[in-house]
Amino acid sequence: MIAAAGRRVGSSLERGSRRLDRLGNRGLERAPPPLRRARRAAAPALRRLWVAAAPVLAFLALLGRRALWLLFKALAAGERAVWVALRWAARAATALSAVVTPRRAVAATIVAAAGTLVVSQFIDYRGVEIGGAAYAGLPDAAQPPAVAVKTAGEAHAYLLVPLAALAALLGIWAGTARARSRLGLLIAALGLVALGVILLVDLPAGLDVGSQNARFAGASAVLDDGFYAELAAAAGLASAGVLYYARPCRIRISSSGRAASARRRRPRRPDSSPAKVARSA
Repeated sequence: MIAAAGRRVGSSLERGSRRLDRLGNRGLERAPPPLRRARRAAAPALRRLWVAAAPVLAFLALLGRRALWLLFKALAAGERAVWVALRWAARAATALSAVVTPRRAVAATIVAAAGTLVVSQFIDYRGVEIGGAAYAGLPDAAQPPAVAVKTAGEAHAYLLVPLAALAALLGIWAGTARARSRLGLLIAALGLVALGVILLVDLPAGLDVGSQNARFAGASAVLDDGFYAELAAAAGLASAGVLYYARPCRIRISSSGRAASARRRRPRRPDSSPAKVARSA
């Protein structure tokens, strides 16, 4: 039964496809005459349309070629400008590398760190806030009142000011050609002394509430920007001194951008050994 049903379905599909095939063949056989008549009828209108549209199409083609020509000219000009800018940048970097050597850059860092250390001594480094818990969760505009505010220099009688001035003078000396790399050890030692003063004197004094705890309820000592500024300056001074002593880049750069050898090549002396003299004779 299943096989008979399958044969019936197959035969019906076959008959349907044959009918569609015959209908398609008849349509294709009848189509050419109407198409030819439609082409003959539309030919004059198409010729008139082509005659009217040909100048427009030619103008658009010319405009497109001109636009492409301008585009490629702009790209070529942009490429030349980029190459010129890269050449000038390379020349500027080469000339700058001959002036701003690694030794001078480290020396400038030492002077900058010493200057920051001097400035930080006159900035508030600690204070005692009153009722800080009551201001928790409020906007930053609402700050608890602070009393007993002190600058960083007051904690150690401005001891780091002459130390930083000495470090700045050594940094200026380090930028000259006569300075030795051992000068970096002295600068690093000054930075370590400054760090010791900050951590051993300023930090305990800054976190000490003192008598304010008895006068005000909820008093707490906090460290301000001056403390972190002097801490960063002292750490930078010590690091720059170590870097100056290490001298990670010892290659001298000439004005042409090539590495210049420290030692000049000496001309070879003629071999005056007895064997050489005998062979030449």
